[in-house]
Amino acid sequence: MKNQSMKRSSRIASLGVFLALAMILSYVETLIPINFGVPGMKLGLANMVTVILMYIFSPAQAFLISMLRILMSGFLFGNAMSLIYSYAGGILSFVIMYLCFRSKKVKMIPLSVIGAVSHNAGQLIAAAILVTNYNIVFYLPVLIIAGIITGLIIGSISAAVHSRLVRMKF
Repeated sequence: MKNQSMKRSSRIASLGVFLALAMILSYVETLIPINFGVPGMKLGLANMVTVILMYIFSPAQAFLISMLRILMSGFLFGNAMSLIYSYAGGILSFVIMYLCFRSKKVKMIPLSVIGAVSHNAGQLIAAAILVTNYNIVFYLPVLIIAGIITGLIIGSISAAVHSRLVRMKF
């Protein structure tokens, strides 16, 4: 019983560390001046944590940390609109990544690309609804290309970090 309690405490502490890391990456991302011509576009550094957690812990715990990170980052570094867009993108992205992850056929880098593209799509859907201007979908090709590029970058870094964590028997 005591050993199980220690494992649970260790897991909670580890998830806290991953949440803190996701928050730090969210903050670092606010400092990087990237302008792809589409408002609000980011690299998605904090999504590394979500992707890695899916493989190290579980999709449920990855989802929890992702949603907490979006909420906390929204309050600290954003506003109500950025929170809405982030949740729209984050939830759609996670659902699609989870379905792909569950199939066991999609590796980490393609999973990250799928997550990035679907995150952009979720934000675009939210924007189209909120501004009631469906012409905004013309950004979709740009967002798909950006999602592929950022997904490849984040997925590659995630895979490298994951392989090191596995070697450490994390």
